[in-house]
Amino acid sequence: MNKINPGKLLNSKWTAVKPTNREKHFIVTEVEYDEDGGVITCMIEAVLTHRPVAIQWQDLKDRNQWIHGWK
Repeated sequence: MNKINPGKLLNSKWTAVKPTNREKHFIVTEVEYDEDGGVITCMIEAVLTHRPVAIQWQDLKDRNQWIHGWK
């Protein structure tokens, strides 16, 4: 399990374990927080195609789907 600090999500880099459409590398481009500091929404963007994708930030903890950094 990847350890993630929700406060440091913005601009973090991620590699998809199983890329689709040649989209392997992603960057977190938008994070919205509630009043208590919890993450409401998280948007990642494919580096190759610039396609934005809304995800649950907890999905980034799953090492079967995501690797922290660009590998």
